[in-house]
Amino acid sequence: MRIYCKGIMITDELSIANNFTSRFIGLMGRKYLDKKEGLLLVKCNSIHSFFMKFPMDVVYLSENMDVLHIETIKPWKIGKRVRKAANVLELAVGSANGVFIGDKILLE
Repeated sequence: MRIYCKGIMITDELSIANNFTSRFIGLMGRKYLDKKEGLLLVKCNSIHSFFMKFPMDVVYLSENMDVLHIETIKPWKIGKRVRKAANVLELAVGSANGVFIGDKILLE
């Protein structure tokens, strides 16, 4: 699955975590996240990077996939809790460059 913002492809190898177990495990145990990879956490409004070995860009999205907040988080940190977020997109550092609050994310 691919993700686009403003007609520009952000990632072309998107995984989806849509149940408790897959959201809980997320990217833990991975050594890195390639620029072409991403993880979409469905029905999620906050994340942590415990047991992670790399920093990541985190994009908090509404139900309609509008960007509500963006941050880069380092290993062993807790991300911001975004109340109106319904989904969270985890990307390699730098992959969210050019994505801004209010933008719309499209899945293909």
